[in-house]
Amino acid sequence: MKKGLLFFLFFVGLNSCSLFETDKITTETFYEEELKTIDWKDVDRYPAFSNCENLSEKRAQISCFENTLSEYLRQTFGNHNAIAIRDLNDTVHLAFSINNIGKLEVLSIKIDSIVKLEFPLLESWFREGIDTLQSIAPAYKRGIPVATQFTLPIVITTKSL
Repeated sequence: MKKGLLFFLFFVGLNSCSLFETDKITTETFYEEELKTIDWKDVDRYPAFSNCENLSEKRAQISCFENTLSEYLRQTFGNHNAIAIRDLNDTVHLAFSINNIGKLEVLSIKIDSIVKLEFPLLESWFREGIDTLQSIAPAYKRGIPVATQFTLPIVITTKSL
């Protein structure tokens, strides 16, 4: 009986070591699992012009960025002293990307045909304004600068003479 009990305890002791083992995880597995937890559609810090860099709240960051860019493009448009023949109230959609070093690149500009007829050089004016922009700090995700894409609606409202 003692031998049986001793054998049983020895057998349980050998098998119980597996209870204390931990599964080893490779760096590739850890990396893949970590990538699944990241929300790639959101950034920790939005791109910023110099006047927006001190804002910490995300909504304030994106609002400041959009307002600064919109105002700059309005000024560029205003510098051309464009005069409308008819009343307009339309929206131009400016799609652009900002790379990880802060360079803004226009992807597309969607302009309604009536607006294009009224201001045939509007697209080139927007591109000219983008080319002369001040430097932009890129967006950040987990402390790393990342590329981002945006679409900015720009409302064109005119009163004819």
